Amino acid sequence: MTDRIEAAAAELRPLLQEFILWAPDHAPGSDPDLVGPAVLWHRLIASDDVGRWRRADLRTVLLDRMPKVVEDPDEAADGMVTAVRAYLAFLDATGRLAKGSDSLDDLLAELDHLEDDFVEAMEELIDEEGDYEEEEVDGGLGDLEPFADDLTALPTIRLRPDAELAAAAREVPLIARARDLALWVGTERRMGEESLLHDDEIEEALAVVGLPRPDTTGTALAEAVPHLWNLWNLAVDLEFLRPDGDDTVSVDPDTAAWPFEDDEDVLDAWMLGMHSVDYGDPELPDEDLTIVLSGLTRALLVRLLLAGGERSLAALRDDLAEAAADLDDLGGDAWAGAAAALGDPLGPPVEWLKGYGMVALDGDTLRLTPLGTEGIVHLVDDADLDVDARPAIDAMTAFELLAFSPELPEEEADAEFTAWLGLREPEQAARELLQAAVEDEADALIRVQAASLVGSLGDEAVPAWQEALKEPTLRAYAATHLAQLDVDGSEPTQADTHWIILDMWTISAGLGRHEFVSSLHDIGPSAVLCELLDVIWKVPHPHVEELLEAIGEAHPDKQVGKVAKRALFKARSRR
Repeated sequence: MTDRIEAAAAELRPLLQEFILWAPDHAPGSDPDLVGPAVLWHRLIASDDVGRWRRADLRTVLLDRMPKVVEDPDEAADGMVTAVRAYLAFLDATGRLAKGSDSLDDLLAELDHLEDDFVEAMEELIDEEGDYEEEEVDGGLGDLEPFADDLTALPTIRLRPDAELAAAAREVPLIARARDLALWVGTERRMGEESLLHDDEIEEALAVVGLPRPDTTGTALAEAVPHLWNLWNLAVDLEFLRPDGDDTVSVDPDTAAWPFEDDEDVLDAWMLGMHSVDYGDPELPDEDLTIVLSGLTRALLVRLLLAGGERSLAALRDDLAEAAADLDDLGGDAWAGAAAALGDPLGPPVEWLKGYGMVALDGDTLRLTPLGTEGIVHLVDDADLDVDARPAIDAMTAFELLAFSPELPEEEADAEFTAWLGLREPEQAARELLQAAVEDEADALIRVQAASLVGSLGDEAVPAWQEALKEPTLRAYAATHLAQLDVDGSEPTQADTHWIILDMWTISAGLGRHEFVSSLHDIGPSAVLCELLDVIWKVPHPHVEELLEAIGEAHPDKQVGKVAKRALFKARSRR
């Protein structure tokens, strides 16, 4: 999942950079930085087309998704709806509101309708965070913060590709059970006043999901089936079950289609339910002792990750028993109580994690599966902790390599490229990199990265460069590198040089105002820059208008600003 989020973020980066340049003049009351999470999740869960927005998407993103993923609800309450409003206006003004979208007026009207509900949802999160901070000052077994330094020090964690993860997720037995339970629930099932289901319904549900009826001597049946309620909660997390009103619940129409055909849909569902790891924590007759052991399943996962992905159950028991005792005066009693009631305090966490496809048990050795590694990396990410996780080299696409490289120190980036190159011939590598560079004509950073890496392959990249001459966004780089390799008839034109300059300005604009102005000064004195602006507007670069507008606003020399605005007028007049 992480690699898909990274790919979506890389896809959106150039568009968001344009929006950041556009917003100060056209939407001065908005904070463009706040739109990023909403736009990212719109791409991940609502639309394959980043420019296609519908009214229903706004509800899905702002009311269904943001409360689960937003990092600063206070900041979001103050400005996210305003930022989304500005972003939609930007898409419409720049012709990027795609066919199939609702009209801008309808979208803005829907935002107005949702705004109060969104703010209320954020305020509830603020209240919950305040309560959590009061109650959890000392942390818990599942608190990952104490492991921050150890997680940062881990060697690079390699994640498997989405296709492999999706194949594994389709086989997760707990999701299949949650599906079966949701299908049994059906449409508009009325929930009981004291328990979700009546006793006869509980017995039916147990049979549907393959659980035995427990011995209920001296205990109400509803209190003796915690695993059934965990499956019910998982079905809700997976969005297989949804409330219809205050006292009825229905199965979602798509539930019967699980396991879904589309890998992305499969992983989206699996990730929705991944936080169910907490359902693996032991439940004891004594509520105080149960609370002491809350977070045990997460604690087990992080220790597996720190151990390189596998560890003996005996070592985990000793470590976690000690952690429970150190955490709370009741820790020893809680561990002993879990051992007496369950046989093994780690039994429920291990069974739930096995059922969710995150661990495998071989004798006494517990191992993280690829899904488990993906999941715990996501939990670490959620905790705002750093861990170096990247796609596995053998599964890394050219686009992923290009997206990761700029964020790495030069030596590490070179090592990644060398390892990736070792799995393919240089000519094929060059073709893959250049093909990845044309996936989005607006992504200047990916394009420059590709040109740099392919340029390091020398003569073996010539066939790929010659093919790239036919690609408008790569022609400038192809002609430049072929000329450097003394290939006849490949001298770059002035327009090629200007294209490369515009790419560099696009990248620097995304780094901030100071870096952008510095890149303008690199051209030379103001007079030289003005001469360039008089002609560069003719280049059909995807960012030329935004860049000219930004130069007019940012350059300290008023004459340069005037020339940039004049060039912008000419560029717009040529549409």
